[in-house]
Amino acid sequence: MNSMLKKRKLTKERLNLMMSSSPRPQDNKAHRFPVSVKGIVFNDGRVVLLKNERDEWELPGGKLELGETPEACAVREIEEELGLAVRIGPLLDSWVYHIFEGVDVLILTYGSYPMPFSEITHSPEHKAVGLFSPEEVPSLRMPEGYKKSIRTWVGSLSRSQTQ
Repeated sequence: MNSMLKKRKLTKERLNLMMSSSPRPQDNKAHRFPVSVKGIVFNDGRVVLLKNERDEWELPGGKLELGETPEACAVREIEEELGLAVRIGPLLDSWVYHIFEGVDVLILTYGSYPMPFSEITHSPEHKAVGLFSPEEVPSLRMPEGYKKSIRTWVGSLSRSQTQ
């Protein structure tokens, strides 16, 4: 057998040996996070927040559906939860929210531009709706990731108004 064929055969044998002795990647068994897409809605200088079943204030939004873009999810969820139509702005943040042991959620937060409205409603899945000034947000009972996203959006809106 010529040396080139011998080398190929050895390489193939080593590869087969390595594949049989090491576990195959099992990506379908990797830890996965549900994805929740949130939108920041400002009205007259105040952010719209919803109170959830854990008595925390949160941004409107919800679960990303299969085949749905994150932007479309944010538009749908804001309409479902607040009865408002919005145009989605930039992606502001992504972070993993550890709700409690065994429950982690990947959060994507977008800025949004609401269409003119006169009334805000809230869906039955929330206890209340509230409007808060950016100065009130730090003292609210809500995940730090949402507070950071709100600060980012307030800064972005402030910069765009001064330009």
